[in-house]
Amino acid sequence: MSTFTSPDHSHDRAEAPDTGSGRATLAPADDVVILLSNAPDLLLAKRIAHVLVEEHLAACVNLGGTVLSMYMWEGVLEGTEEIPLTIKTTIARAPQLVARLAQLHPYEVPEILVLPVSGGSTSYLDWCRSQTVSDPSST
Repeated sequence: MSTFTSPDHSHDRAEAPDTGSGRATLAPADDVVILLSNAPDLLLAKRIAHVLVEEHLAACVNLGGTVLSMYMWEGVLEGTEEIPLTIKTTIARAPQLVARLAQLHPYEVPEILVLPVSGGSTSYLDWCRSQTVSDPSST
């Protein structure tokens, strides 16, 4: 049976990714966060997931089924089929993950949202932390 935990804010603090406001907030470096993004097709979604997990930037990447995204782009209503990506990492790794995702992504303005995790299974959160250390041999 797994337990539910809320983030313990007694850890060292790291600067969270800039959310576009020009200022970043502080959060514990090992807090788990979720990044949301999309890929234009399944092949690229798999490649992005593979790279992010292999480079220990993400503990896990979930690829969803095809969705239809509706948005305005350069004054025109667009409807594009995309593959949603749900990415689990830590605050400490998020800036590197955001940069790497932007490199791998073909869109001029890729969707990259960083969302806090308010709690979850202790064993899963610990596993996420262990998978996203800079040097995996140190765990």
